[in-house]
Amino acid sequence: MKKQKEFSIPFSGLKQGKHDFEYTIGNEFFESFGYDEFNGAEIQLNVELKKLSNMLEFLMNADGTVNVNCDLTNEPYDQPIEAELKLVVKFGEEYNDEDDDILVIPHGEHQVNIAQYVYEMLVLAVPQKRVHPGVLDGSLQSEALKKLEELKPKEKEENIKENDPRWDELKKLLTDK
Repeated sequence: MKKQKEFSIPFSGLKQGKHDFEYTIGNEFFESFGYDEFNGAEIQLNVELKKLSNMLEFLMNADGTVNVNCDLTNEPYDQPIEAELKLVVKFGEEYNDEDDDILVIPHGEHQVNIAQYVYEMLVLAVPQKRVHPGVLDGSLQSEALKKLEELKPKEKEENIKENDPRWDELKKLLTDK
């Protein structure tokens, strides 16, 4: 993974208060992390930085689409995603990112790189099971769906028949107590 320099936010020269940053994220961003499950990505990321005297608060909002393959048919489609992440940055003796919501950076630092947090937020915003919308509404026609329909188990007429008389005798034992 290479460092994403455009996601390094220099806070040392900023006044206290709110500051906004906007990013457009494409598939190159995910490829830089070695993540290749997306065919394409078009995501708008808005980052609001609230600088206080003793800490920084980040509010990240992402909205867009990623092109992924359907888990059932392997057909590509655009999956809409929305994500939000709040991150608090405090100052301490040494770097510590063990907590998901709180990042501790050394007192001498003058910038924060949020690329890893953005990456995790976006990857987790994509549903675990990816199903093409055409599969859900029945409008998608593909070879994989036709083959699945052929291989679907047929209903057996034996299940519809009445009870097997051999089991009726055993059931009497349960009620004869």
